[in-house]
Amino acid sequence: MAQEQTREESFGIIHFIIRFIVGAVVLAITAFITPGFTISGLWPLLISAAVLSILDYLLLKILGVNATPFGRGITGFILAAVIIYATQFFVRGYEVTILGALLGALVYGIVDLVIPGKTM
Repeated sequence: MAQEQTREESFGIIHFIIRFIVGAVVLAITAFITPGFTISGLWPLLISAAVLSILDYLLLKILGVNATPFGRGITGFILAAVIIYATQFFVRGYEVTILGALLGALVYGIVDLVIPGKTM
């Protein structure tokens, strides 16, 4: 029984690390492609990926809505743009305009469709 619990916990940690790495890669691609959206280095990228994940998790728990541009229609798209925009207030070296956040949410959603962050 204890061994099964350890496997589940390690799977959760491995799952989280994979999602974090994929999320950081998707975020880097999004910032590279999107005008008005810049991340100035590796540490701001990693910190902003963590902040985006935390904000997404909090909105999911509070509002019950997942902030994915294509998963929840216009509501998910707007929430994704708000999260992308709000992250700049928590991370130095991460800058985005309002238009950049809107375009970033669209690009993030497209890139996320190609490189999904969720594993089975």
